[in-house]
Amino acid sequence: MEDSVDRHVAEWSKELAWMDPVKEAIFVRLAVLARHASQARREVLDADGLPYGHFKILLKLRRLGPPYESSPSRLADELGLTRGALSARLAAVEEAGLIVRTHESEDRRRVRVRLTAAGHAAFEAHAASEAEGEHALLAALSAAEQRTLADLLRKLVAAAETGLPPASPEQ
Repeated sequence: MEDSVDRHVAEWSKELAWMDPVKEAIFVRLAVLARHASQARREVLDADGLPYGHFKILLKLRRLGPPYESSPSRLADELGLTRGALSARLAAVEEAGLIVRTHESEDRRRVRVRLTAAGHAAFEAHAASEAEGEHALLAALSAAEQRTLADLLRKLVAAAETGLPPASPEQ
C-alpha cells in the first residue's frame, strides 16, 4: 500500500542524496497525522458549536475532578494565558452557561470558576464525538498494532521531553 508520503520521499530522494528516507517518511507521516487530527478536532468543535478556547477551559476544569473548579489564576497559568485574556474568555463561557464564577464567602476578592452541569454535558458530548473520529482513524490498525504504536510513540515522546537521546536499537 502506497501513500502520499511514499511519493514525497521518492521525489525528494532524487533531489537530496543525503536525505534519510526512513526518517523523512516518519516525520512527514507524523506531520500529516497531526494535521489530520487537528482538522478533525476543529470540525467536531465547529459541529458542536464550541469554540476551541472555550473547550480548553472545560477540559482543564474537567481534568481537575470533582468539584470541577479552580481559581482563575491557576486556569490562566495552565492555559498559558494572561489574566486579562482569561477573564475575557471566561465571560463568554459563563454567558454560554458552561461555567459559573463565584466569590468565596470569607474573602470576596477570591473567585472560583466551576463547571456547570451544562458545561459538563458539553465537554462529555464533545469528547465522545472526538473519540469516535480517533477510533475511526485507528481502526486501520489491529489492537496489537495500536499498542505497539502507542509504545513506540511513548519512547519518542519521553526522549523529546527529557532531552535525552533514545536508547540505541540494540538495547
